[in-house]
Amino acid sequence: MAESLPHIPNQQGPRKMNPRLWGLLILALILVTWGEIHRVMARSTLRQTTADEAAQIVMTVAPNRSAAGEELVLPGTVHAYSEAPIHARTNGYIKSWSVDIGSAVKKGQLLAEIDTPEIDQQLAQAIADLATARANEALANRTNTRWKALLVTESVSKQDADEKDGDADAKRAIAESAAANVSRLRQLESFKRVIAPFDGVITARNTDIGALINAGESAGSELFRLADTRKLRIYVQVPEPYAAAAKPGLQAELKFSEQAGKGYEATAVRTANALDPILRTLQVELELDNAQREVFPGAYAEVHFKIAGNLPSLRLPANTVLFRAPGPQVATVDSQHRIRLKSIAQGRDFGGTIEVLSGLNPDDAVVINPPDSIVDGATVRVSSSPSVQAPKPAGKST
Repeated sequence: MAESLPHIPNQQGPRKMNPRLWGLLILALILVTWGEIHRVMARSTLRQTTADEAAQIVMTVAPNRSAAGEELVLPGTVHAYSEAPIHARTNGYIKSWSVDIGSAVKKGQLLAEIDTPEIDQQLAQAIADLATARANEALANRTNTRWKALLVTESVSKQDADEKDGDADAKRAIAESAAANVSRLRQLESFKRVIAPFDGVITARNTDIGALINAGESAGSELFRLADTRKLRIYVQVPEPYAAAAKPGLQAELKFSEQAGKGYEATAVRTANALDPILRTLQVELELDNAQREVFPGAYAEVHFKIAGNLPSLRLPANTVLFRAPGPQVATVDSQHRIRLKSIAQGRDFGGTIEVLSGLNPDDAVVINPPDSIVDGATVRVSSSPSVQAPKPAGKST
């Protein structure tokens, strides 16, 4: 029997995967992983975009730092140096007038003449009464002289002589009273000539020939208005924080809208030395030489004062302030685009801008026109427009 051959096991191992298949598998895994990552990133971007779109859009402004000295601009009212309404001091009718609006007149010049028939008759009667009183006075004096001579010889009694002396004194008093009445009526008679009390320009004429004139100052009784415009007075209400600096001698520049680009130098001549208890302002009077008569009384003027301040401070537009229960606040935007509400200490109010004494940093981005609903921590989007700087307060800082 033939010897059987021993069993030899199969030495071949498991078949190896084709490297090409491995590459395809890895590529598939990479694609799946990348797709998942892309979807996650897209969802994250969508959430961020949605959140950004939902955030409120705001514009910001940078605080402006002013110097210690500054130019203060205030409204002023121009008045004539001397101005007076001309009224009649006697009754009658306008007989004639010799000046009209715009006429330059001199002191003592005739403006109008009034026909006064009643006063004329009263004066004539008063002169006659004075003549009678003088005659009675003369007779009483002569009688008194005679009775005094008779008293020396004791031809009359002392009582009779005293009565004659008293009658002479009484007649003298009556004559003086009549003379005073004549003088009064002559004064009224002189008022029929309406004359200018000072040099100036007629700015109004409110009468005409034949108009009825009632003596005295009453509504509608003004005949003329006279103004001396060679010099002008300008009245300005200076806020309380600047009142101490507004002293006589302070220089100012006046500007008028009808004369753009031209300024007029004026000087403060006096102040009220007291604050208005309601407005908390100090009335300051300036004087302007108007020899060329380029400026008219009644004009509105911008008065530019050079006021020395105390310390530099920050300025913000008035429309950045929120007035809430804790006090004035501003909304600032931090580096994370979140709102940060800051309480501030407000100083002077310049109308379009305010002074901030504390609570704000010069590099803060302050929201303009913040809504009342804005809250601390809210996410906002800052407008792509560049941040603007706060305008300077009512004039340029020096």
